[in-house]
Amino acid sequence: MTAPRYGVSRDELGVLLAGTPRYRTDQVWQGLYANLLAPSEMTNLPRTLRAQLEEELPLALRLVTESVSDRSDTVKFLWELDGGARIETVLMLYPDRATVCVSSQAGCAMGCGFCATGQAGFTRHLSVGEIVEQVVRAARRAGDDGRRVSNVVFMGMGEPLANEAAVGAAVGRLHVDLGLSARHLTVSTVGIVPGIRRLAERDLPITLAVSLHAANDELRDELVPINRRYPLDDLLAACADFLAHTNRRISFEWALIDGVNDRPSDAVELAARCRQLRPSAHVNLIPLNPTPGWPTRGTPPDRVRAFRDHLVALGVNATVRRNRGTDIDAACGQLAARVELRPRMPAAQQPAATT
Repeated sequence: MTAPRYGVSRDELGVLLAGTPRYRTDQVWQGLYANLLAPSEMTNLPRTLRAQLEEELPLALRLVTESVSDRSDTVKFLWELDGGARIETVLMLYPDRATVCVSSQAGCAMGCGFCATGQAGFTRHLSVGEIVEQVVRAARRAGDDGRRVSNVVFMGMGEPLANEAAVGAAVGRLHVDLGLSARHLTVSTVGIVPGIRRLAERDLPITLAVSLHAANDELRDELVPINRRYPLDDLLAACADFLAHTNRRISFEWALIDGVNDRPSDAVELAARCRQLRPSAHVNLIPLNPTPGWPTRGTPPDRVRAFRDHLVALGVNATVRRNRGTDIDAACGQLAARVELRPRMPAAQQPAATT
Protein backbone atom coordinates (compact mmCIF):
# COMPACT_ATOMS: atom_id res chain seq x y z
CA MET A 1 0.00 0.00 0.00
CA THR A 2 1.29 3.45 -0.97
CA ALA A 3 -0.68 6.58 -0.09
CA PRO A 4 0.02 10.31 0.30
CA ARG A 5 1.41 10.91 3.78
CA TYR A 6 -1.29 13.32 4.94
CA GLY A 7 -4.06 11.72 2.90
CA VAL A 8 -4.46 8.57 4.96
CA SER A 9 -6.94 8.43 7.83
CA ARG A 10 -6.00 7.02 11.21
CA ASP A 11 -7.87 3.80 10.38
CA GLU A 12 -6.02 3.49 7.08
CA LEU A 13 -2.75 4.03 8.89
CA GLY A 14 -3.71 1.20 11.24
CA VAL A 15 -4.21 -1.10 8.24
CA LEU A 16 -0.80 -0.07 6.87
CA LEU A 17 0.77 -0.91 10.24
CA ALA A 18 -1.00 -4.25 10.60
CA GLY A 19 1.36 -6.72 12.24
CA THR A 20 2.95 -4.12 14.51
CA PRO A 21 1.82 -3.31 18.08
CA ARG A 22 -1.32 -1.16 18.16
CA TYR A 23 0.43 1.69 19.89
CA ARG A 24 2.56 2.20 16.78
CA THR A 25 -0.42 3.79 15.01
CA ASP A 26 -0.72 6.38 17.79
CA GLN A 27 3.02 7.02 17.72
CA VAL A 28 3.09 7.60 13.98
CA TRP A 29 -0.06 9.74 13.98
CA GLN A 30 1.29 11.91 16.79
CA GLY A 31 4.61 12.17 15.01
CA LEU A 32 2.98 13.35 11.78
CA TYR A 33 0.52 15.83 13.28
CA ALA A 34 1.52 16.86 16.80
CA ASN A 35 5.27 16.84 16.22
CA LEU A 36 5.32 17.59 12.44
CA LEU A 37 7.93 14.89 11.88
CA ALA A 38 8.82 12.91 8.80
CA PRO A 39 8.84 9.13 9.43
CA SER A 40 12.64 9.10 9.19
CA GLU A 41 12.74 11.55 12.13
CA MET A 42 10.55 9.43 14.44
CA THR A 43 13.31 7.99 16.59
CA ASN A 44 10.80 6.17 18.80
CA LEU A 45 10.16 3.78 15.88
CA PRO A 46 12.39 0.92 14.75
CA ARG A 47 14.70 1.86 11.88
CA THR A 48 13.09 -0.67 9.53
CA LEU A 49 9.61 0.73 10.22
CA ARG A 50 10.83 4.27 9.57
CA ALA A 51 12.21 3.20 6.22
CA GLN A 52 8.95 1.39 5.37
CA LEU A 53 6.86 4.46 6.19
CA GLU A 54 9.08 6.77 4.16
CA GLU A 55 8.52 4.52 1.16
CA GLU A 56 4.81 3.81 1.64
CA LEU A 57 3.74 7.28 2.81
CA PRO A 58 5.39 9.66 0.31
CA LEU A 59 4.82 13.40 0.34
CA ALA A 60 2.29 14.67 -2.20
CA LEU A 61 3.89 18.06 -2.85
CA ARG A 62 7.23 18.59 -4.58
CA LEU A 63 8.80 21.93 -3.73
CA VAL A 64 9.71 23.83 -6.90
CA THR A 65 10.72 27.18 -5.43
CA GLU A 66 10.56 29.08 -2.16
CA SER A 67 10.42 32.89 -2.35
CA VAL A 68 10.96 35.22 0.59
CA SER A 69 9.76 38.84 0.68
CA ASP A 70 12.15 41.74 1.14
CA ARG A 71 11.02 42.11 4.75
CA SER A 72 11.46 38.35 5.38
CA ASP A 73 7.97 38.22 6.89
CA THR A 74 6.30 36.41 3.97
CA VAL A 75 7.30 33.12 2.35
CA LYS A 76 5.70 31.75 -0.82
CA PHE A 77 6.02 28.09 -1.75
CA LEU A 78 5.49 26.86 -5.29
CA TRP A 79 4.56 23.16 -5.29
CA GLU A 80 4.15 20.65 -8.07
CA LEU A 81 1.42 18.02 -7.69
CA ASP A 82 1.16 14.52 -9.05
CA GLY A 83 0.30 14.98 -12.72
CA GLY A 84 2.28 18.21 -13.08
CA ALA A 85 -0.19 20.86 -11.89
CA ARG A 86 1.25 23.60 -9.68
CA ILE A 87 -0.11 25.46 -6.68
CA GLU A 88 1.15 28.05 -4.21
CA THR A 89 1.05 28.40 -0.43
CA VAL A 90 1.93 31.54 1.55
CA LEU A 91 3.33 31.71 5.09
CA MET A 92 2.87 35.11 6.76
CA LEU A 93 4.77 35.93 9.94
CA TYR A 94 3.30 38.60 12.22
CA PRO A 95 4.57 39.74 15.63
CA ASP A 96 1.76 37.91 17.41
CA ARG A 97 0.95 35.02 15.09
CA ALA A 98 1.92 32.98 12.03
CA THR A 99 -0.69 32.40 9.34
CA VAL A 100 -0.72 29.96 6.43
CA CYS A 101 -2.73 30.80 3.30
CA VAL A 102 -3.51 27.51 1.54
CA SER A 103 -4.76 26.60 -1.91
CA SER A 104 -7.77 24.32 -2.37
CA GLN A 105 -7.61 23.88 -6.16
CA ALA A 106 -5.02 24.03 -8.91
CA GLY A 107 -6.33 27.07 -10.77
CA CYS A 108 -9.88 28.33 -10.39
CA ALA A 109 -13.06 28.18 -12.47
CA MET A 110 -14.74 31.26 -10.98
CA GLY A 111 -13.42 33.64 -13.67
CA CYS A 112 -12.90 36.75 -11.52
CA GLY A 113 -10.78 38.79 -13.92
CA PHE A 114 -8.93 40.89 -11.31
CA CYS A 115 -7.54 37.70 -9.71
CA ALA A 116 -4.48 36.10 -11.31
CA THR A 117 -5.69 32.63 -10.33
CA GLY A 118 -9.07 33.32 -11.88
CA GLN A 119 -7.42 34.26 -15.14
CA ALA A 120 -5.49 30.98 -15.13
CA GLY A 121 -8.50 28.67 -15.46
CA PHE A 122 -9.20 25.46 -13.56
CA THR A 123 -7.01 22.33 -13.56
CA ARG A 124 -8.25 20.14 -10.69
CA HIS A 125 -9.38 19.91 -7.07
CA LEU A 126 -6.87 19.23 -4.32
CA SER A 127 -7.27 16.25 -2.03
CA VAL A 128 -7.53 16.40 1.76
CA GLY A 129 -3.91 15.27 2.04
CA GLU A 130 -2.64 17.89 -0.41
CA ILE A 131 -4.39 20.63 1.56
CA VAL A 132 -3.21 19.44 4.97
CA GLU A 133 0.34 18.91 3.76
CA GLN A 134 0.58 22.58 2.76
CA VAL A 135 -0.08 23.57 6.37
CA VAL A 136 2.28 20.99 7.85
CA ARG A 137 5.18 21.94 5.61
CA ALA A 138 4.62 25.66 6.10
CA ALA A 139 4.45 25.02 9.86
CA ARG A 140 7.80 23.23 9.72
CA ARG A 141 9.25 26.22 7.87
CA ALA A 142 7.84 28.55 10.53
CA GLY A 143 9.39 26.33 13.18
CA ASP A 144 12.81 26.94 11.62
CA ASP A 145 12.35 30.56 12.77
CA GLY A 146 11.07 29.53 16.17
CA ARG A 147 7.47 30.32 15.25
CA ARG A 148 4.28 28.25 15.58
CA VAL A 149 1.43 28.44 13.07
CA SER A 150 -1.77 29.52 14.78
CA ASN A 151 -4.02 30.55 11.87
CA VAL A 152 -4.96 29.03 8.52
CA VAL A 153 -6.88 30.88 5.82
CA PHE A 154 -8.30 29.19 2.73
CA MET A 155 -7.57 32.18 0.53
CA GLY A 156 -4.98 30.73 -1.82
CA MET A 157 -5.56 29.35 -5.29
CA GLY A 158 -9.05 28.07 -6.05
CA GLU A 159 -12.59 28.40 -4.73
CA PRO A 160 -12.69 26.43 -1.45
CA LEU A 161 -16.43 25.75 -1.49
CA ALA A 162 -16.33 24.34 -5.01
CA ASN A 163 -14.22 21.65 -3.30
CA GLU A 164 -16.17 21.66 -0.04
CA ALA A 165 -15.90 17.94 0.75
CA ALA A 166 -12.10 18.01 0.78
CA VAL A 167 -11.90 21.45 2.38
CA GLY A 168 -14.36 20.52 5.13
CA ALA A 169 -12.48 17.30 5.88
CA ALA A 170 -9.17 19.19 5.90
CA VAL A 171 -10.60 21.77 8.31
CA GLY A 172 -11.60 18.94 10.63
CA ARG A 173 -8.12 17.43 10.51
CA LEU A 174 -6.43 20.80 11.10
CA HIS A 175 -8.66 21.33 14.12
CA VAL A 176 -8.64 17.86 15.67
CA ASP A 177 -5.21 16.49 14.72
CA LEU A 178 -3.03 19.58 14.27
CA GLY A 179 -4.75 21.19 17.24
CA LEU A 180 -5.61 24.54 15.63
CA SER A 181 -8.51 26.45 17.14
CA ALA A 182 -11.54 26.38 14.83
CA ARG A 183 -11.90 30.11 15.46
CA HIS A 184 -8.50 30.58 13.83
CA LEU A 185 -9.54 28.79 10.63
CA THR A 186 -11.03 30.95 7.88
CA VAL A 187 -12.68 29.68 4.70
CA SER A 188 -13.13 32.17 1.88
CA THR A 189 -15.68 31.94 -0.92
CA VAL A 190 -16.91 34.08 -3.80
CA GLY A 191 -20.42 32.99 -2.89
CA ILE A 192 -21.08 29.28 -3.52
CA VAL A 193 -24.41 29.13 -1.69
CA PRO A 194 -24.74 25.30 -1.42
CA GLY A 195 -21.17 25.11 -0.12
CA ILE A 196 -21.86 27.71 2.56
CA ARG A 197 -24.84 25.70 3.76
CA ARG A 198 -22.84 22.43 3.81
CA LEU A 199 -20.02 24.11 5.71
CA ALA A 200 -22.48 25.40 8.30
CA GLU A 201 -23.72 21.84 8.89
CA ARG A 202 -20.23 20.80 10.01
CA ASP A 203 -20.88 22.71 13.26
CA LEU A 204 -17.40 24.14 13.67
CA PRO A 205 -17.09 27.79 14.72
CA ILE A 206 -14.83 28.70 11.80
CA THR A 207 -14.83 32.12 10.17
CA LEU A 208 -16.53 32.57 6.79
CA ALA A 209 -15.06 35.26 4.54
CA VAL A 210 -17.17 36.18 1.51
CA SER A 211 -15.38 37.86 -1.40
CA LEU A 212 -18.14 40.36 -2.11
CA HIS A 213 -16.49 43.20 -4.12
CA ALA A 214 -19.86 44.65 -5.22
CA ALA A 215 -23.15 45.24 -3.39
CA ASN A 216 -25.51 45.26 -6.37
CA ASP A 217 -26.13 42.39 -8.76
CA GLU A 218 -25.34 44.31 -11.94
CA LEU A 219 -21.76 45.16 -10.96
CA ARG A 220 -21.18 41.89 -9.13
CA ASP A 221 -22.29 39.90 -12.20
CA GLU A 222 -19.37 41.55 -14.00
CA LEU A 223 -16.73 41.32 -11.29
CA VAL A 224 -17.72 37.94 -9.81
CA PRO A 225 -19.45 35.90 -12.56
CA ILE A 226 -20.77 33.22 -10.16
CA ASN A 227 -23.17 35.92 -8.92
CA ARG A 228 -25.32 35.18 -11.98
CA ARG A 229 -26.03 31.77 -10.48
CA TYR A 230 -26.18 32.83 -6.80
CA PRO A 231 -27.32 36.49 -6.66
CA LEU A 232 -26.82 38.67 -3.65
CA ASP A 233 -30.15 38.05 -1.92
CA ASP A 234 -29.56 34.27 -2.04
CA LEU A 235 -25.97 34.72 -0.86
CA LEU A 236 -26.97 36.93 2.07
CA ALA A 237 -29.65 34.43 3.11
CA ALA A 238 -27.04 31.64 3.19
CA CYS A 239 -24.71 33.88 5.21
CA ALA A 240 -27.48 34.53 7.72
CA ASP A 241 -28.03 30.78 8.10
CA PHE A 242 -24.28 30.22 8.58
CA LEU A 243 -24.23 32.89 11.28
CA ALA A 244 -27.20 31.25 13.01
CA HIS A 245 -25.48 27.83 12.97
CA THR A 246 -22.04 28.97 14.12
CA ASN A 247 -22.63 32.27 15.93
CA ARG A 248 -19.57 33.56 14.06
CA ARG A 249 -19.62 36.99 12.41
CA ILE A 250 -19.28 36.98 8.62
CA SER A 251 -16.43 38.90 6.98
CA PHE A 252 -16.97 40.62 3.62
CA GLU A 253 -13.80 40.95 1.52
CA TRP A 254 -13.81 43.98 -0.77
CA ALA A 255 -10.99 44.54 -3.29
CA LEU A 256 -11.04 48.26 -4.04
CA ILE A 257 -10.81 48.96 -7.79
CA ASP A 258 -10.25 52.52 -8.90
CA GLY A 259 -13.47 54.02 -10.25
CA VAL A 260 -15.33 50.69 -10.17
CA ASN A 261 -16.40 49.89 -6.59
CA ASP A 262 -14.86 52.68 -4.50
CA ARG A 263 -17.47 55.42 -4.94
CA PRO A 264 -19.62 56.89 -2.13
CA SER A 265 -22.64 55.09 -3.63
CA ASP A 266 -20.76 51.78 -3.31
CA ALA A 267 -20.14 52.45 0.38
CA VAL A 268 -23.84 53.17 0.94
CA GLU A 269 -24.88 49.96 -0.86
CA LEU A 270 -22.29 47.91 1.02
CA ALA A 271 -23.42 49.29 4.39
CA ALA A 272 -27.01 48.33 3.57
CA ARG A 273 -25.93 44.77 2.74
CA CYS A 274 -23.97 44.54 5.99
CA ARG A 275 -27.08 45.51 7.94
CA GLN A 276 -28.96 42.55 6.43
CA LEU A 277 -26.95 40.36 8.84
CA ARG A 278 -27.27 40.43 12.61
CA PRO A 279 -24.72 41.17 13.89
CA SER A 280 -23.58 43.30 10.98
CA ALA A 281 -20.83 41.83 8.82
CA HIS A 282 -17.25 43.00 9.22
CA VAL A 283 -15.74 44.52 6.05
CA ASN A 284 -12.13 43.78 5.14
CA LEU A 285 -10.97 46.32 2.55
CA ILE A 286 -8.18 45.13 0.25
CA PRO A 287 -6.40 47.60 -2.04
CA LEU A 288 -6.39 45.81 -5.41
CA ASN A 289 -3.01 44.21 -6.01
CA PRO A 290 -1.43 44.42 -9.47
CA THR A 291 -1.70 41.36 -11.72
CA PRO A 292 -0.24 41.09 -15.23
CA GLY A 293 -3.56 40.32 -16.92
CA TRP A 294 -5.66 43.06 -15.30
CA PRO A 295 -5.04 46.62 -16.52
CA THR A 296 -7.32 48.33 -13.98
CA ARG A 297 -5.65 50.12 -11.07
CA GLY A 298 -6.30 49.69 -7.41
CA THR A 299 -7.81 52.56 -5.44
CA PRO A 300 -5.14 55.07 -4.26
CA PRO A 301 -4.33 54.90 -0.51
CA ASP A 302 -6.00 58.21 0.38
CA ARG A 303 -9.30 57.09 -1.18
CA VAL A 304 -9.01 53.66 0.45
CA ARG A 305 -8.95 55.44 3.80
CA ALA A 306 -11.81 57.70 2.75
CA PHE A 307 -13.91 54.68 1.74
CA ARG A 308 -13.20 53.05 5.09
CA ASP A 309 -14.11 56.22 6.96
CA HIS A 310 -17.36 56.48 5.00
CA LEU A 311 -18.28 52.92 5.98
CA VAL A 312 -17.45 53.58 9.63
CA ALA A 313 -19.63 56.71 9.55
CA LEU A 314 -22.45 54.50 8.24
CA GLY A 315 -22.04 52.19 11.24
CA VAL A 316 -19.98 49.44 9.58
CA ASN A 317 -16.99 47.80 11.25
CA ALA A 318 -14.36 48.15 8.49
CA THR A 319 -10.61 47.67 8.39
CA VAL A 320 -7.96 47.91 5.67
CA ARG A 321 -5.88 44.80 5.13
CA ARG A 322 -2.16 45.40 4.95
CA ASN A 323 -0.70 43.89 1.78
CA ARG A 324 1.91 41.22 2.41
CA GLY A 325 4.32 39.73 -0.11
CA THR A 326 3.45 41.96 -3.07
CA ASP A 327 7.12 41.95 -4.14
CA ILE A 328 7.02 38.15 -4.56
CA ASP A 329 3.49 38.02 -6.05
CA ALA A 330 2.17 36.45 -2.85
CA ALA A 331 -0.52 39.01 -1.99
CA CYS A 332 -4.28 38.60 -2.42
CA GLY A 333 -5.22 37.91 -6.02
CA GLN A 334 -1.64 37.41 -7.19
CA LEU A 335 -1.22 33.63 -6.88
CA ALA A 336 -0.87 32.20 -10.37
CA ALA A 337 1.74 29.42 -10.09
CA ARG A 338 3.54 31.11 -12.99
CA VAL A 339 0.98 30.43 -15.65
CA GLU A 340 0.43 32.60 -18.70
CA LEU A 341 -2.39 35.06 -18.10
CA ARG A 342 -4.94 36.37 -20.58
CA PRO A 343 -5.82 40.07 -20.09
CA ARG A 344 -9.41 40.84 -19.14
CA MET A 345 -11.06 44.15 -18.28
CA PRO A 346 -14.39 44.82 -16.52
CA ALA A 347 -17.11 46.34 -18.65
CA ALA A 348 -17.05 49.44 -16.44
CA GLN A 349 -13.46 50.10 -17.60
CA GLN A 350 -13.67 49.01 -21.24
CA PRO A 351 -13.44 51.71 -23.92
CA ALA A 352 -16.72 52.72 -25.49
CA ALA A 353 -17.58 51.11 -28.80
CA THR A 354 -17.02 53.28 -31.86
CA THR A 355 -19.30 53.47 -34.87
